[in-house]
Amino acid sequence: MKKTLRVAWASLLISLVVLGMKTAAYWLTGSVALYSDAIETVINVVTAATALLALWYSARPADTNHPYGHYKAEYLSAVVEGMLVLATSVMICSAAWDGWHQPPVLHAPLLGIGVNAAAGMLNLLWALVLLREGRISKSPALVAGGRHVMTDVWTTGAVLTGFGLVPLTGWTWLDPLVAIFIALNILRSGYGLLRQSVGGLMDEVTNLGEADAVRRAIVHGGQGAIEAHDVRMRVAGRMTFVDFHLVVPGGFTVDAAHMVCDRIEQSIREAVGEAVISIHVEPAHKTKLLPLRQDVLVLS
Repeated sequence: MKKTLRVAWASLLISLVVLGMKTAAYWLTGSVALYSDAIETVINVVTAATALLALWYSARPADTNHPYGHYKAEYLSAVVEGMLVLATSVMICSAAWDGWHQPPVLHAPLLGIGVNAAAGMLNLLWALVLLREGRISKSPALVAGGRHVMTDVWTTGAVLTGFGLVPLTGWTWLDPLVAIFIALNILRSGYGLLRQSVGGLMDEVTNLGEADAVRRAIVHGGQGAIEAHDVRMRVAGRMTFVDFHLVVPGGFTVDAAHMVCDRIEQSIREAVGEAVISIHVEPAHKTKLLPLRQDVLVLS
């Protein structure tokens, strides 16, 4: 978690640097497209700060009011980010509409392109770092931040392409047109962020591969038991919660059943990382093997 917080701090600092560079590019040129790119980076700064706060809060230990921990704070951060992204698209559309009716006079386009391109390269490198660290640490806040920064990279690429054509062609209407396309792309990104974050808050299983990994881990570690059924899992931030019923032979002692449970828990944690696991041990007559159901895992 300390490493994740360091990444979040670095993300905030880099967002501030990129914002300064893009604001300078807009100030040098007066371009609506570069203005829209800078506005999106303002949202990067706000969301980086929000993600940092969410990561700090989610790292707090469980307490009386939050017995399952504070892990879902990261999903709230991603929801806020998605809403801000949607608001950004509205602001950019408004600026593009004004620019369409009254195209701005552009200044120093080559210098503006150079400054914005440098900011875009910095964003690209950092987006790749965020996505990698977010997946390794299973942090929704970092992954959401990485995806948004990557959207910003694509935005910068579109801006540079469209804005670069203006001095070559003299078509000043290209500048606000590029801004409109940027707003539509941001709108799509914001919807995706909200959809994923709400799914996390609703305990939706979005990673079927991880669910299969949990089932395989139960089968691998459950030798000696009869079956596992009613297997359920949910993910909250970096923490995976798993619970199921474990049917053991009638002659099993408490110690023997406990040893099987320990093996299963170790196997699950090796498969998915941090996990809170609840196993309800049942006697042999509780088996659901006949008729065999889809959610029953045969262990012996």
